[in-house]
Amino acid sequence: MEKVEVKELLEAGVHFGHLTRKWDPNMAPYIYMERNGIHIINLYKTAAKIEETCAALSKIAAAGKKILFVATKKQAKDIVAEKAGGINQPYITERWPGGMLTNFVTIRKAVKKMASIDRMKKDGTFNSLSKKERLQVDRQRAKLEKNLGSISDMTRLPGALFVVDIKREHIAIKEAQKLNIPIFAMVDTNSDPRQVDYLIPANDDASKSINKVLSIVASAIEDGLNERKAERAEKDTKAKAEAKPAKKAEPAPVAAQEEE
Repeated sequence: MEKVEVKELLEAGVHFGHLTRKWDPNMAPYIYMERNGIHIINLYKTAAKIEETCAALSKIAAAGKKILFVATKKQAKDIVAEKAGGINQPYITERWPGGMLTNFVTIRKAVKKMASIDRMKKDGTFNSLSKKERLQVDRQRAKLEKNLGSISDMTRLPGALFVVDIKREHIAIKEAQKLNIPIFAMVDTNSDPRQVDYLIPANDDASKSINKVLSIVASAIEDGLNERKAERAEKDTKAKAEAKPAKKAEPAPVAAQEEE
């Protein structure tokens, strides 16, 4: 995991909150001061919360569970796609599909539909369709890819949700709460931190701030994944060793000994 340096958080602008008139009083413990009508976040508390969050996420990844990243705001989309995609975790950066978690079976059907279209293209069935039908299928595939492409490998509900801007992603938050899925999030001064299980008090509007926090989070998840790989490799090695007992040297046949 990347070391959390308060100086680097400061340089990334993680400390800039919202206008004081837009604040949520529940964020008071994480606010250091007010400057020019803007709340300033206490970066020492942010650093502590990042470490706490990263430790929990690393454990979830080490247990083999997926962490679903959610960020549909313009400043966060590309960053989330890059960071989550880089560690092979699912993410939603387009519109949140209603029922993504609470109606997961239906979402899985849509993903399977996408896979069946891909099979059609491979086995030649697609070419037997009329030009109009091919166009319709291509449009359907593109729409599914845009909304669900990044979760095509998610065969079961995620072990956790990581959200950038809980106000914007309130539907995702509610669905996760209904299913008791742990919620991790970057929480700005205008949001209610009580909605999440693990919060990182931070500027969730600036791309530089989002990039810094997600880099640290992704690094911690990668550590958890590497830990899991190492454990599995160790188990495989032990299993192979137990399956192949050492062969004992066989004594020479009696007849052969007598001839000598």
